[in-house]
Order: sequence, then structure tokens, then C-alpha cells
Amino acid sequence: MTITVADIMSTRVVTIEMDDRLTVVKEIFDSAPFHHLLVVEDNQLQGVLSERDYLRTLSPNVGAINETERDSETLQRRAHQVMTRDPITIAPHKSIKDASRLLIENDIGSLPVLEQGQIVGIITWKDLLRAFSQ
Repeated sequence: MTITVADIMSTRVVTIEMDDRLTVVKEIFDSAPFHHLLVVEDNQLQGVLSERDYLRTLSPNVGAINETERDSETLQRRAHQVMTRDPITIAPHKSIKDASRLLIENDIGSLPVLEQGQIVGIITWKDLLRAFSQ
């Protein structure tokens, strides 16, 4: 039996808008157990913002005792300034082998799952590892 993306993907996807500030992203990542946000405009996928992208953008002094106004201003940047544009996606009927190949070949951690242009889920390397280990 071939396991498909739909069999293991997360269907509870958190999206943010292109103009959301990184303060919103920080709140989400600080309180949620996942590491990828889908960035949308008019309900259409525009990009992916990973926690790694977010952390790379922040000043290392944010939240530290020596934080300056300039450091805290990095949180005022917008999602579209930090996200990966035109993300690689996958369809729910594809096999998990196909998904694994896309992640490895493109050195990425997640794939938005689209069906007829609409977001229906997300699959990450952890989902795939869990599926292969069962």
C-alpha cells in the first residue's frame, strides 16, 4: 500500500498575511509547537515563513539586557520581507516518497499541500520521518 501525503499531512494550518509584522510571528512561534507558517494574500499561498527565517532576521539582542531601539525595530518588519516566495508545494494524492524527494532535493523543511490551488495542509520532514519509522 502506498502512503500518500494526505494520509500524514497536518490539516490544521496556521496562516498569516503578507503585511503581518514579525511581532505576530513571534507570538505564534513562542506559543505553538510548529515551525512553519504559510503566508497568504486573498486566501492564495504567497510564501512560507519558517522559524529559521524569522530567527535569521531578528537582531540577536532582542529581549536581551543590551537591547536597543534599533534591535527591537527588527520585529516591525513584515512577513513578506522575510518569507520564502513561490514555495515548492505538493498535491495530497502524491506519495510520501515524492514528498521526501522534494524536501531533500530542495533542502527545505516543509511542503504546503495544495489541491486545485487551495491550501489543504502542510507536510514536514518530521511527518515523513514519523511515517517511515512506523
